[in-house]
Formats: sequence, structure tokens, C-alpha cells
Amino acid sequence: MNDVRPKIVDCTIRDGGLVNNWDFSEEFVKDLYENLNRAGVEYMEIGYKNSPELIESNGAGPWRFCDDQFLKKIIPEKKQTKISALVDVGRVKEEDILPREESVVDLIRVACYMKDIEKGIALAEVFHERGYETSLNIMAVSNALQYQLEEGLQKVNDSHVDIVYVVDSFGSLFNRDIEFLIDVFKKHAPNKQLGIHTHNNLQLAFANTLLGKEKGVTYLDASLMGMGRAAGNCPTELLVGTLDNPHYHLEPVLQLLEKHMIPMREKVEWGYTIPYAIAGMLNEHPRTAMQLRASDQKDDYVQFYKGFMTVEKHSQ
Repeated sequence: MNDVRPKIVDCTIRDGGLVNNWDFSEEFVKDLYENLNRAGVEYMEIGYKNSPELIESNGAGPWRFCDDQFLKKIIPEKKQTKISALVDVGRVKEEDILPREESVVDLIRVACYMKDIEKGIALAEVFHERGYETSLNIMAVSNALQYQLEEGLQKVNDSHVDIVYVVDSFGSLFNRDIEFLIDVFKKHAPNKQLGIHTHNNLQLAFANTLLGKEKGVTYLDASLMGMGRAAGNCPTELLVGTLDNPHYHLEPVLQLLEKHMIPMREKVEWGYTIPYAIAGMLNEHPRTAMQLRASDQKDDYVQFYKGFMTVEKHSQ
């Protein structure tokens, strides 16, 4: 029988890398692994495992591609905390993924949109055959048509994928939406463990993650201080500190926040801001809000909102 006790998947490096172009020091990643292990966190997502030949690096740090030999240097000794990596459909060459026994990676998570769910399943099957734990992360689920989602989940249910994820890509989902989606996932993929990945555009990431846990979701994504694309994610420290589990210890996480995250926060921005909130309210991808925050008009909220309204009126 599978262990259904909730598990934390810390995504600081992978999702946080979308904020700082994966410019994390080796010291930080080593400290992160050691302290997450001491804290009892079950998984650390060390980055993307996409192939350099299929995507421009744009000066990204090594966690954008996660070469296996490099990872062995960073984590020469595996401890209790497992290592995960994420790949995007169409951005990874199968021959670039070693068998699990030759890699420090335990779990490979495949990210895809609904239109590519069959490709995502096929890719996950390859990784399953090579011995990895696998998940399928269905992105932008808030835009999926229900009948398409149900059909896709039934295909996932017939596959070897271990975990299927509810992903609130735009940070636009409320508790009622999360509850509805989890029920859909359970009904149409009953043989699979569930995961949840939330964004904080509406300041609901933590609440939605806790709801997922109460609804029987096993894999809970989070990151230190919520570091992640745009509005960020559910904070790891909140899960470690509030989940009713003596397995977790908060002090090692607080040490990471003091040593690394506070100085990092002074250099790069992530987390709740008004433009990200507007994007979440309108169920829009945060890329436009990210562009605004990187411009000289980063606090021009009214014009930003009017831009969306103009587009919507012209599209009607």
C-alpha cells in the first residue's frame, strides 16, 4: 500500500529560478538540501531537467538543465529527502535522462497543458521504465474544459504515472474551485495519488494547499518564503510549521530564511503585488504583470487594469 501521509515538495530552486534566472549559488543549494533534510521535508525539486539543445539558456544558472554529473557533485550523499526535477513536454530529449540508478534524481515531474496530455503521459512512461517516480502536472487547469479534463484524467488513470497534479498556474482559483477540481481528479483518476501546486496571486496559496491536504491530496508543493514565478507559491515554512506532524522541524527552515532568503529578497522581487492580483482576478497568465513589474511603470495599476478591460471589450 502507498504511503498516503502528506508530503512536502519544496520547489524553491525550480520555481524560484523563474524569478532570478536560476542564479542560485552551489552553497545555497547544498544548504537547502541539508536543512530541508533536517526539517523532515520529503522532496526537494532541484530544478528543470530540460535539454539545452531544445531551449535557449539566456544565461540561466545550471539548475535550468541539471546535468547529472554536476548534481552528483552538489549532492554527493543522498539522505532522507528525495530529489525531484521537472521537465516540459517538447523541451527534453529522452536520451538525456539517465536510468534512475545512475542519477541523484528520484522523481521526474512532467509539465504539460491539456492539449498535450497524451504527449505528457508518453514521456512519463519513458521515465517510469527507467525507474523513476513520475508525476503529470496539468498546467493552467483553470482554463481547461471539464469534458477534456475528465477524458485526460481517464487516460492518466490507465497509465503508469504515479501522481497527477492540480496546478493553479494563474493563481486564480478559490477554495470552491480547488474542492471541485480535486473531486474531478479523484473520480476520473481514482488509481493515482494527487498533488497540488498553487500560486499566491489572490493570497490563497496556503489556504488552497491546506484544503488540498484536507481533501486527501498527498503531495503539497511549496517554496521558501513562497519564492516562485510572479506572486509565488505556498510558503514551505508555513507547511512545516503548521502541519500536524512531529516528523517536521521548523528551526532548520528558519535558518535558511535568515541566512539566504532575506538577502535574496533584497535583490529580486516575488510575491503578492497588485498587478499579480489583477492577473489572478482575471484568470490571466502573469507574464504581462511580470513585464510591468520590470518596467519604469511598475506601479501603474490603473492603466494595467484598463489594458485588460480594453482587450476584453474588443474580444466580445
